[in-house]
Amino acid sequence: MNVEYINPFIEASQTVLKSIANIDSSIGKVYLRTSSYSSDTLAIVIGLIGDIRGQIIFSMNRAVACKIASAMMMGMPVYELDEVSKSAVAEAANMILGNAATLLYRKGVKTDITPPSLFMGDDMQVFSPKMKTICVPLNISSNETIELDIAAVE
Repeated sequence: MNVEYINPFIEASQTVLKSIANIDSSIGKVYLRTSSYSSDTLAIVIGLIGDIRGQIIFSMNRAVACKIASAMMMGMPVYELDEVSKSAVAEAANMILGNAATLLYRKGVKTDITPPSLFMGDDMQVFSPKMKTICVPLNISSNETIELDIAAVE
């Protein structure tokens, strides 16, 4: 995948996380995802259509999801993921992808996104045939990470 297509997703993720949740992030070591997600993982999947086709998956553990949901709900404490907090986390991912689509459009790449789908469960596996998944870890603290998985066909 063209690195020029990856950077808008990273930029949008960092910008939106800072603006909606006051979360700063740094980029970890980028790698090709080949394994399933851990059992404590929440994954939000958003499809890409247009000049770039594929999917973006935001994955994080439940504690990070609660932190984001709390920020989205004006600081209200969130200790478990109920329907409202799940919706808040999914909307955060939707905002990120909306911003990324705008950044791509400014570069002449027409891309639209699908509504987010949120998945939780033990040993989740996402198989994307004919697409390699590039994982960009966004480190938000010494032990907290949001993984941005980008799988696309050009």
